[in-house]
Amino acid sequence: MALIMEVNGIYPEISETCWLAPNATVVGDVRMGNKCTVWFNAVLRGDVHEIRIGDETNIQDGAIIHCTYQKAATYIGNRVSIAHQAVVHGCTIHDDVLIGMGAIVMDGAVIHSGSVIAAGAVVLANTVVEPGSIYAGMPAKRVKDIGEEMKAVIQRTAKNYPIYAGWYKNEDKDL
Repeated sequence: MALIMEVNGIYPEISETCWLAPNATVVGDVRMGNKCTVWFNAVLRGDVHEIRIGDETNIQDGAIIHCTYQKAATYIGNRVSIAHQAVVHGCTIHDDVLIGMGAIVMDGAVIHSGSVIAAGAVVLANTVVEPGSIYAGMPAKRVKDIGEEMKAVIQRTAKNYPIYAGWYKNEDKDL
């Protein structure tokens, strides 16, 4: 069972339609919308500021979602995919975004809708990522607009993670 923990009298609010891996950690001032998934070893730490997550967002294995005390909350929209071991810290991520494996998004950054942060990219503090674009590198820079193929990847990834979560629920298994 996932570790869901109160901090300073604030308990996470998680929709009953969400799925959390048995070793996921969600603490403090965290609110999650419907059909979100939080995967193995992911940590959502709302101990120093608030974390708000929309619907159908997936936070994959080993990802870390955190904030900065009295400075930067974390806001994540709908149908966002945060890939394996990404770090999302004190920033705003709009709807239909893909954050690649091992990417880092720092305080004050704003990732607009329909964008991709490439695997391993480092989005520096206060960077504003243009809608429908791909950012890559260290520090992350705009490399191009996303095409139809990448739009389909963003949509497919967000759509598939609730399906994958169903594989782990007892009521969805044929015995």
